[in-house]
Amino acid sequence: MQNLPEKPFTRRSLVLPIYLPACLLSFGGGILIPTLPLYAKSFDLSLSLIGLVIAAKDIGILITDVPAGILLERIGRKLSMLIGALVVTLSTLGMGLASSFFELILYQFIGGVGTALWTIARHTYMTDVVPVPERGRSIALFGGVNRIGTFLGPAVGGYLGVRYSLRAPFFLCAVIMGINLFLCFLFIVETKRPATIGQHKLPLKQFAAVLKTHHRALTTAGLGQVCVQTLRAGRRIIIPLYGSEVLGLDVQAVGVIFSISSAIDMSMFPVAGFIMDRFGRRYATIPCFFIFATGMVMVSFTRDFTSLLIATVVMGFGNGLGSGTMMTLGADLAPKDGTGEFLGAWRLVGD
Repeated sequence: MQNLPEKPFTRRSLVLPIYLPACLLSFGGGILIPTLPLYAKSFDLSLSLIGLVIAAKDIGILITDVPAGILLERIGRKLSMLIGALVVTLSTLGMGLASSFFELILYQFIGGVGTALWTIARHTYMTDVVPVPERGRSIALFGGVNRIGTFLGPAVGGYLGVRYSLRAPFFLCAVIMGINLFLCFLFIVETKRPATIGQHKLPLKQFAAVLKTHHRALTTAGLGQVCVQTLRAGRRIIIPLYGSEVLGLDVQAVGVIFSISSAIDMSMFPVAGFIMDRFGRRYATIPCFFIFATGMVMVSFTRDFTSLLIATVVMGFGNGLGSGTMMTLGADLAPKDGTGEFLGAWRLVGD
C-alpha cells in the first residue's frame, strides 16, 4: 500500500467527511427504531418472525465484517464507503417498498452487508488520518454525534409513522442515506491505494497472517470489547422488560427513563475524549466498565420509577465515559499493513 500525501490534521477537517455523515446515518437508523417492529407486524407476522426481520441486519453485519476488512485493503477506503453507503441507501428504499416477509428479510440482510462495509471503511479511514495523540477526542466526538443522531431519530420516525404511514420513515431514511453517500463522494479523500494492481493475490492468506501476528491483541483487548458490548446490549433488553414486568411501569415511563439516561450518555463524550488523550485509554475504559456494571447491579434493587431512573442514569454516565473507547483502542492496535483486515476481525469480535 502507498500512503498518499498527508495534510496537517485538525478535528474540523473531519466534520464533512466523518462527523456529519455519522450523525445523519445514526439519525436515519434512529428513525426506524420505533417503526420497524410495527412495520414488520403489518405483514401479519408472528413475534418470532418479527424478531428475525430485526435480526437480519445484524446477521448481515456479522457475516460481512471480515470480508469487508479484506476488501477495503484492495479497493481503497473511499470506494468501500461509497459502495457501503449505496447498498444501505438502496436496501432502505427496498424496505419501504417491500411487499412480503421474504423481501423484508432480504433487504435487511443486504443493509447489514452495506453497513459492515461502510462502518469498517470509516473506522479504517479515521485510523489512517487521526494522529495517536488526537484519537481519543476525535473518536469520542464521533461516538457523541452517533449518540445524538440516535437520540433525535425515534421521535421523528414515530411522528411520520403516525402522521403518514409506516412506510414513510423508510423513504425519509433512504433520502438521508443518499445525502450521506453524496457527502462521502465529495469530501472523503482516499488515504491509501494499492501500489500495483494484483499486489494482494491471496487475501485469505494475508488475513491469516494478520490474525497470526495480532491474535493476542484480539483475544485480550477483544475480551474487554465483548464485555462492554454485552452490557450495552443488555441495557436495551433488561431495562424495558424489568420496568414493565417487574415494576409495572407503562411504555411512556420506560421511554422517559431511557431518554434521560441517553441524554446523560451522549453528554459525556468530551470528558471521555479528554481522559483518553490526557491520561490514557485505560483511565476511561476501566471506570466505564465499573460504573456501567454498578448501574446494572443497582437495577436489581430498584422498586419504583425513581430508583430505576437513578440506576439507568448511573449506567448512562458510565457508558458515556466509554464513548469511542473501543474504536480508539482498535485504531491504536491496528497495524499499518493490514489495517482493514485487523479492524474487520476487531469489529467481528465486538459484533
